[in-house]
Parts: sequence; structure tokens; C-alpha cells
Amino acid sequence: MSKPLIALVGTLDTKGREYQWVSDRLVGNGARVLVVDAGVGDPAGFEWPVDFTQHAVAERAGSTIEELRRRNDRGFAVATMAEGVAAVLAEQLAKDDLDGVFVLGGSGGTSIGARAVRDLPVGLPKLIVSTMVSGDVSPYVGASDVTLMYSVVDIAGINQISEAVLGNAAAAITAMAAARRVRQSEPDDDKRPLIGASMFGVTTPAVNAARARLEELGYEVLTFHATGPGGRALEALARSGFLAGVLDLTTTELADDLVGGVLSAGPDRLTAAGASGVPQVVSLGALDMVNFGPRGTVPAQFEGRLFYEHNASVTLMRTTASESEELGRRVGQKLASATSPTIVVIPRGGVSALDAEGQAFWDQKADTMLFEAVSSAVAGSSVEVIDDPANINDPDLARRAADQLHILITRGT
Repeated sequence: MSKPLIALVGTLDTKGREYQWVSDRLVGNGARVLVVDAGVGDPAGFEWPVDFTQHAVAERAGSTIEELRRRNDRGFAVATMAEGVAAVLAEQLAKDDLDGVFVLGGSGGTSIGARAVRDLPVGLPKLIVSTMVSGDVSPYVGASDVTLMYSVVDIAGINQISEAVLGNAAAAITAMAAARRVRQSEPDDDKRPLIGASMFGVTTPAVNAARARLEELGYEVLTFHATGPGGRALEALARSGFLAGVLDLTTTELADDLVGGVLSAGPDRLTAAGASGVPQVVSLGALDMVNFGPRGTVPAQFEGRLFYEHNASVTLMRTTASESEELGRRVGQKLASATSPTIVVIPRGGVSALDAEGQAFWDQKADTMLFEAVSSAVAGSSVEVIDDPANINDPDLARRAADQLHILITRGT
């Protein structure tokens, strides 16, 4: 088996010496190294081989180093070079010769590296050693399985501290890359097809019942908690090609995106499976609620609304009829534009455990507007609508949804 290939990505105009030190360690650990220069300054004095020069990286982003220097806009240059590096890594992945990515940097290098690895598949090792990762790291992680290591000292020369930190990092990425190469060589005949499923506390019975049925049918089910990051991770996996199908019963993050709750997964939620050709069965789970933190943190603009204190840390707010109608329209429009086989399940008995007759969020008017808006938005498209009288947590409804997803998946095989 050949040695693993690790892409070493960074700004060689400012950190050439440090990168050369890391490269030597990677080679000493038994890896092959692909050097990608993402800097825009003059790398004079840096003479060891570079596989993708800064000129090649800029060209892959539709620009030139000369143009970036002439423009003299650091933010624009960083964004451009990040796109160029992402294109280089995609090329290597297409050649099936990329086992890991190592990034070393300050704010600019970290930003470039985070964007560059964002679209790489889950399971391909991605390690960023940075001065920026001791605080809020969400902008760098996103929905990726990137590994972050704090550099402790600034990345400016090799000293006793940086030797220890960078040496550990080089050993870690080499071991991860080698393990991936072994994993990729193993037969996958016994691996079950993967299903991505979305779940929330108030839709847990539905997803548990559906998961049990899908496992009976021979699938492995990955469950994502619909808390923002969970929805983004589900979208990322749907784009990556890992999933055979998506059972998206819990689309609640769209309510937070619309109204301003704390668990939004962004406006692109509920688009990846449809755009990637992944069969999907979707429902309207927990679209009856918007999520906030403790009751005292709810914005004053929502005073007078219907709230339910789920616990001391979570406050739920009932969506109004007009909000529900808009959510239905958005869900329907996203599904109508899908290129994949798509079914939407409308649970007439309510969309969550709280949205059931006699429960705190039971509101037939709001639900009816939600359901009718979805149906209207998908009318004339290839989306199949299943109108079910049960509550979303009815185990029979959940099993029927699982069976429908199995039919969509097997229909194309």
C-alpha cells in the first residue's frame, strides 16, 4: 500500500519556514506531501518544491496573483485564494489521491483553510492548527468534521513550544491519513446503505419508529438533532454522496430561520438532497415552534405570544397562522425544485408532541394553513403528497414514511 498523501495548505509568503519544518516532519512520519501555496505576497527566499504555486491557486479561482496584488484588498484576496485551494483539493480528491489536509495559520490562513476543506467528504482528515481556535470556532467548523488545534504561541518561527504543538499535529494528521488509506482499501460489501434522519425531542417517537423499520429493511440510520448544526450536518452529508436516502421528518429549523429563533440551520436547509438526487421523504415535524433559550432571553418583540417552557434552558414559542402559511410555502418551494424522488407527508393530526389535540400548541387553523400552503406550492411538480390523518408521532405513520423511502430508493436500483 502506498504512503498516504497529505495536502499542506498555507500562506508560504509569511510562514514558509514553519511549513517547511512541518513538511519535513510529515515526510519523516511516512507521508507524501502536496504543498499548496495560498499566499499572495512574494515568497522570495522560499526555495523548496511547491506543487501548486500561488499563481496556480489564483488561476483556479478565476483570478491572478497580479490582479489580487493590484487590487490590494486583503479580504477579497483571502476569499479568492480559499476558492482556489478548494478547487485544487477537489481535483486531488477526484484523482482518488488525497488522504488528509493540514492547514497552519493565523486569521487569514485559518479562514482560507476552513473554506478549502468545507466541501471535502466526512471521514477525510482535516486538521487546522491556528492562533484563532481558542474562542468561538463555529465559523471554521461549520458542518465539517474538521479537527482544530490551538497553536498556543503565534506561528512565527520554530521554538520549543511550536515544535511540540506542530510536531504533535504532524503526527496526528499522518496517523489519521494512514488510517483512512487503510479504511478505503477495505471491502465495503458488508456495509449497509446510510439513511439521514432529522429528529427533535417532540418528534422522537416518530423517528425511533421509522428508524426501527428502516433497520429491518437493511439500512443504517444516522440521526441528526435539528438544532441548527444538526441540520447543516445532514445537508452536508446529503451533498457528499454518503447517503442512500433522507428521512427528513423534522424540519423545525426552518421556523427558527423565518422567525428569528436560536436553532436556525440557515436558508439552505432542505435543499441538499433534492439538488443532489438523493431520494427523500419529508414531513413538517415541529414547525409549530420557534426555539429560544431561558424565558428571560426571549426578545421583547414576542411578548404576548404563546410560550411553552420545555425546561429551564429552552423556551418554545408557537408559530402563528401567518408564519405557518409562509413556512408551508417555503417547504413546498424547496421540494418542488428538487431533482430527486421526493415525497412530503402531511400529518393532519399535528406536527409535534405539543401539537396534538389537548396539548399546548394544538392549533388547527395554523396547521391547516401550513398544510394547504405546502400542497399548493408542490402542485404541478413531481413531488408526491401523502395526506395522513395521524399525528406525526403515530408509529404507523412513521413506519409508512420509512416504507415509502425504501420504495423511492429501490425504485432507482
